[in-house]
This record gives sequence, C-alpha cells and structure tokens, in this order.
Amino acid sequence: MVTTTMDILGKALRMLKDKPLCDSCLGRQFAFLGYRMENRDRGKAIKDLLAMEGHRLALQRDSEGLRILRILAENGGSSIASEILRKLGQAVGERRRCFLCEGLFEELSSLVDKAVKLLSEYEYDTFLVGIRIPVEIEEREDEFRAKYEIEYGESMRNELSRVIGKMIREITGKKADYMKPEIVILINPFTEEVEIQSNSLYIMGRYRKLVRGIPQSKWLCGRCRGRGCQFCNWTGKKYPESVEELIANPILEMTLGEDSSFHGAGREDIDARMLGSGRPFIIEIKRPKRRKLDLSEVERVINERARGKIEVSDLKFVDRRAVVKIKDMEATQKIYRVIVEFEREIGDDEIERLRELLTDITVHQRTPRRVLHRRADLIREKHIYETNIKRISPNRIEMIIRCQGGLYVKELVTGDEGRTDPSVSKIIGAEARPLELDVLEVLDKTEEK
Repeated sequence: MVTTTMDILGKALRMLKDKPLCDSCLGRQFAFLGYRMENRDRGKAIKDLLAMEGHRLALQRDSEGLRILRILAENGGSSIASEILRKLGQAVGERRRCFLCEGLFEELSSLVDKAVKLLSEYEYDTFLVGIRIPVEIEEREDEFRAKYEIEYGESMRNELSRVIGKMIREITGKKADYMKPEIVILINPFTEEVEIQSNSLYIMGRYRKLVRGIPQSKWLCGRCRGRGCQFCNWTGKKYPESVEELIANPILEMTLGEDSSFHGAGREDIDARMLGSGRPFIIEIKRPKRRKLDLSEVERVINERARGKIEVSDLKFVDRRAVVKIKDMEATQKIYRVIVEFEREIGDDEIERLRELLTDITVHQRTPRRVLHRRADLIREKHIYETNIKRISPNRIEMIIRCQGGLYVKELVTGDEGRTDPSVSKIIGAEARPLELDVLEVLDKTEEK
C-alpha cells in the first residue's frame, strides 16, 4: 500500500517537474481514485503531501527537499510550499501558468455568471452543460496523458462539464438531466463563448378541420419557393393559412419560440374535411423561451382565433419519442365519407354489388398521378375492411369506407386510369368522380375492429 501511495506521489512529482499544473489538472490525472472528491481537492491533497515530504527532507538538510518545494511552488502554485521556503529563508520563484488548462479552472466564476445571465431569459427545470474545447488543447492533454501512462484520469471536457454544471445548479436551483434536458448550455471556456440551446417543446392533441381548402402544413409558393413574389402576393405561400399555422402561431407567441414543425398521423387532402374526434398531431416548438403553459388556455386561444376553420382538443405535453409513435399511426384504420357522382343512373343491385366487392378486400394502388411529383412510383396494397353505401339521387351515392390508413380514396372512386384496382368506376362500369370527401375518424389501435 505504501508503494502504491509513493507511485501516485512519484508520478505526480514527475509531472509537476515537467510541466506546471493547477490543482484541478493534476487531480484530474487521478480522477477515478477516491470518492466524494473534486479533482481540485485531489490535486491539492497530493501537492500538500509532497510539500510535507519536501519539508521533511529539507529539515534533514537533504537538497532534494528544497528541489521538491521549488517545483511545487513554481509549477504547482502551492501556497504551503511557498510558505515553507520562506520560513527556511529560501527565495520563491514566480508561479507559472498551468500547462494544460492555461489557468482556466481558476477563472470559471465569470464564465458561469455569463451563462446564468443568459439562462435568465428562459423557463426550464432541467439542463445539461456541453463543452467545446479547441482541438489543440485536447491534443495537448492526450499527449500528456500518454506520456505519463495515465490509468485513472478523466478528460478535461468531462471535468469542465461537471464542475460548471454543479456551479450553475447551485446558483439556479435547477436539475442536471443527462437524458432529456430542456436546456443545453454549450460553452467554449477558452473563447468564453456561451450558447443556449433550448430543446424543442412537444404538444400532442387532435385537430378537426371544419372547412375545405386549408392544407395541413404550410405550402410554399411554387414560383418563388417562399421568398415572396407577385404571384403569391408576396406571402411566399400558395395558400394563405394552414392547419399547422393556425395551431402553431398562438403557441409560438406564448412560448417565444423561433419556429415549429407539424407532425400528423397522416394527412387529409386540401379539399377534405377532418371531422369526428379529430386527427392526432404533435406540434413541435423549436427553441422556446417559455415552457410553462396552461394547455387549456392554449386550446381556448387556438379555437377562438381559428373559429369555424379548425378546432383542437386533448392537448398534452409529450417528448420527442411520441413523434415516432404518431408517424406509426399513419397506417391505422381511417373512416372516410365520400359523395360519388356517376355519369349515369345506377340501380340498387349495382349499389349492393359495389358494397359487397369493396368489403374485406385488398386494393392495389399505384402512386396516383396527382402526387407523382412528390411520391415514389410504387404499387401499394391497402385493405378495405367495410363499406356502407346510401343512395342520394339516381346517379349519386354516399359511401362510408373503413380502411387501412394511406388508401387514396379519390383514386378508389375514379380508378386513376387503371392505376387503382379495383375501383368504383371499374366495378360499376361507368365513370365516377368524387364530389366531397371527409375523414370521419382516425382510429387508434384500441378502436380498430
């Protein structure tokens, strides 16, 4: 055990003889030895023991003692060693700046104050500190550790993250979270740059679209691609508003967020309504400054501003993992209502035959021509579980279709020049076209039959 202790002290002395090291940078080379100690305390303890040994040797008139004390005073910044030298009537040389951190660990308070000041603009409960270190600094430490075969040390990056995080926690009272922090504080201690990264806020709910002609997401002008031109009246958009904007804009105002992304469980066509209990969605607010929202008030404001256009309900906070789940919901069952008009009158027997042939059947759909510009040209198989039909007039019917998500209902009606099979047009043997389309329900797994 004595040998092990002397190995630690001997290695520490060799390092200090070679390069000036502050308490933190010396202690960091032995970071995984001992518990409930900061590296600063480890480094100071090692220097104090070496100073005691140097003092013992000096009292025995061994010149090695004075040599150790001078190394500690000049390369270790040891106040104890300096005091011993003065008591012994020896001159004390000038203290040298730490070779590894360049004195950084002694100047962290101003950096932390800067970070805390920036954090005061944000609402948050959890945070994480990320450290950016210049490459040359990291390479310098790597070479130093390799030279002395450091076995129990940690990186400067890890220590800075932990120490600065602890200082911020003590000042703000907030908790460090290594998995899902609300705020990430990115710091380059060597340039004194501090950047606050506010992680996205996710709110899940359901929306009902009560009118036709509103796209789900913001649609940029095809001519100017969002820059603004005469064609789009300088708005940069093809449509003046969208479900996404009607939901996101009030929340962006409340959170002081910079941008948003809309994640829906599928999407309805622009000319289709979304009725029933609504379509599940998640609105992602990027870089928010405010997080503590009263969601009942958020719901009220959105519904009041978008009165007659959309309604939202069941708002709740979720995390980013829910985005993956909501994308999986695109394939869940949907119930559609479509009004179909034929080029001729159709009989009751034809209606019954249509109902039978479009119940419990798999439809083969090649990517519709109208979306080929943004979708791969593939053949997809979608299942229709049940179809119910009601006559409206001699050549019009109302179809209620429960099917697998992703079915192109308009093309199911028209056949899309043979790209969808079977189709209403093909079964009846007459041209059919959809007049109105509504999504009546987006079922979750528990509601599927």
